[in-house]
Amino acid sequence: MFTSLRRNRTDRVTSKALSEAETLAHDGRRLEAIDVLNAANRVSRNADVEEQLVRLRYEAFDELSAAKGLESWPPEAPDLFPDTGFVEIPARDLTADALRSGILRHGCLAVRGLVPPARVALLTGAVDSAMNACAEWEKERTAETGPWFAPFDMGNGATLRQERRWVTGGGGVWTVDSPRAMFDVLETFTDIGLAAPLTGYLGERPALSVKKWTLRRVPVTSGTNWHQDGAFLGQGIRTVNCWLALSHCGDDAPGLDIVPKRLDSILPTGTEGAIFDWSVGEAVVHRAAGGAPVLRPIFEPGDALFFDERFLHRTAVSEAMTRERYAIESWFFAPSHYPGDQLPVVF
Repeated sequence: MFTSLRRNRTDRVTSKALSEAETLAHDGRRLEAIDVLNAANRVSRNADVEEQLVRLRYEAFDELSAAKGLESWPPEAPDLFPDTGFVEIPARDLTADALRSGILRHGCLAVRGLVPPARVALLTGAVDSAMNACAEWEKERTAETGPWFAPFDMGNGATLRQERRWVTGGGGVWTVDSPRAMFDVLETFTDIGLAAPLTGYLGERPALSVKKWTLRRVPVTSGTNWHQDGAFLGQGIRTVNCWLALSHCGDDAPGLDIVPKRLDSILPTGTEGAIFDWSVGEAVVHRAAGGAPVLRPIFEPGDALFFDERFLHRTAVSEAMTRERYAIESWFFAPSHYPGDQLPVVF
């Protein structure tokens, strides 16, 4: 009887939260509606709530501050890590100043142990559940795969089928396509205090992107191409990527090859042996490195690498690798300079 009564109470709490959120959203107060549904879902997980949260975080973008953000970009960045190439810090030292110094002076910032083991296990399981549900949906579009896979619908008749297929074909699932995983990821980001350094770095509350926020289970057969994300994100943006490793990688599983150096521009693409029109040829990479070594760092579960659109990198693969790599890639953008071809998701 106690279990039954508790379930009924939980159902009432969820129903009340959904009703309250609907009213708030109707009144143009979607950010408040998000808070209401987050609180309810922490009490009892509910697929309807999680799917509504995806919709609300997309629709609430216009409620973020319309301020222009920082007066100039990039911001001032004193070098906190002189005489250092590849910068690594423990999670406790992650601040906006550390981000500025690492990214704008050295190209990137590695943060060791950003996510604790229990959360890593939770997120790894979420990636598996999302990927498996996605595979089931691809076999039969009418399959019931929510809340682990529920393809995001913008509600205006537009389709993302082609772009989604490109991502899933490369061992990824958009985080917004998995409402349950999205909730777990955002709760983790909240618990580790990620909002403060990102907001301080960008100068405003950040927003994510439907198409640049990806759960990954990368096979050893994955392709590899040098690139800078700025080659297809456009000009005038303000962004930072949190690349989070959920499994040991870099030696027996695909990691990242990187050039640990701040580059002042987007390099020529599609030249000197580059495979794609957006990728960078090997000769261009070595000239840009200017003597800096190309590195293949080892990442442990819970480690993160922060970088921006100018960072030169590629997926690191070799014949000696035998295991898949689990990771989550989350690009955060300043709303005042949000790229026009991306689809915003409120953080």
